[in-house]
Amino acid sequence: MLDGFAVQPFFLMKHIIILGDGMADHKVDRLGGKTLLQYARPEYMNRLAKAGRCGRLVTVPEGFPPGSEVANTAILGYDLNKVYEGRGPLEAASIGYEMADDDFAIRCNIITLENGKIITHNGGNLETEDARVLIDYLNENLAKPINEKEGCERVKFICGIQYRHLLVIKGGNKHITCAPPHDHPNEPWRPLLVKPESVVSGSPADASHLSPAETASLINDLILRSQDLLAKHPYNLAKAAKGERQANSIWPWSGGYRPSMQTLMEQYPEVKSGAVISAVDLIQGIGKYAGLRIIKVPGATGLADTNYEGKAQAAIEALQKDDFVFVHVEATDEAGHDGDLDLKLKAIDYLDQRLIKPIFEATEQMNEPVAIAILPDHPTPVELRIHVNEPIPFLIYYKGIEPDAVEHYDEESCVSGAYGLLRLEQFMQTFMKI
Repeated sequence: MLDGFAVQPFFLMKHIIILGDGMADHKVDRLGGKTLLQYARPEYMNRLAKAGRCGRLVTVPEGFPPGSEVANTAILGYDLNKVYEGRGPLEAASIGYEMADDDFAIRCNIITLENGKIITHNGGNLETEDARVLIDYLNENLAKPINEKEGCERVKFICGIQYRHLLVIKGGNKHITCAPPHDHPNEPWRPLLVKPESVVSGSPADASHLSPAETASLINDLILRSQDLLAKHPYNLAKAAKGERQANSIWPWSGGYRPSMQTLMEQYPEVKSGAVISAVDLIQGIGKYAGLRIIKVPGATGLADTNYEGKAQAAIEALQKDDFVFVHVEATDEAGHDGDLDLKLKAIDYLDQRLIKPIFEATEQMNEPVAIAILPDHPTPVELRIHVNEPIPFLIYYKGIEPDAVEHYDEESCVSGAYGLLRLEQFMQTFMKI
């Protein structure tokens, strides 16, 4: 009691970001000229948009590719010009590979090629247990020593999840140009082979490092040799006999050196502890460098069959102990890359009903106030099947927020939201001030 008044408990606001990867889209004629979010009318996203405040966000800085590694890092408040090193080092952190100073780590998909074209970026939805066999096979046949005396491996493959793996090149050079396979469906693959950058600044110059041209040549040689090897593997021979898509080529892209990143706790004093929940190595790697606790949920697949309920429960439990939680769902992006309209609509509904709903209902009952943000990282339009660099819609809700006039959560409605158009780090700065 204080002068006859009861002292009310004081709680700092907790924060949760729920991100549907690639969820934003374009208008589709088959849907009557509506976007998928407009057509799906997700109940809880719309409910939170109406009760909260909305806006749009530029997630990709000028000069950067519209990849998830860029957009998610920007959403979490990082300056890409200072920390960006590509997907490879982030996924190395998630896998638990400790990069040495002379390591060049590059994301390595196992993909499907047919008739000289890239058919899928995911090896026909390759499962991790099958991928592990193929990665071991590649290590046995493609790993190269630097020289016979040292016996040190120049090249090694590290198994990740499903089709997403890692290639580490000792002394490799990051100044190369690679083509993300998900950006080139049904395109000839040979013109997309790795090329050295024509203008290089800050490139390693000592004899232990390869030049950009040598690095590009080495990777292209690995790609070509992998195709011969994988075509003969029993896994692909069995797939071919059934008329199914084969996991018949590696495709490295988005590499770099070990990054230097502050943790979220160092950037935002409001965050004392945090957690990341995702089935994707890349997102786990960003979370690790950001100082977040990585929560792995059984049955989380990165596809539409992922364990939404398990992720929701993990997020609710994390909010009991952490100040900040980042929940990432890959399913909408994968459906977009596959050009599967019905599956992407279903994935939006699953995200809304099986993940957002239980999280919202639980946070409404919590003693501590919780701010909820919902957004994608970039659009992955089903009719293009690639990432595009366009502003994405976002919503923010918490108890007591003064709502704006937005009635629905979609690409067009959020244009008139109270937050207007934010850029890059401005989202996290705005969100953490709540």
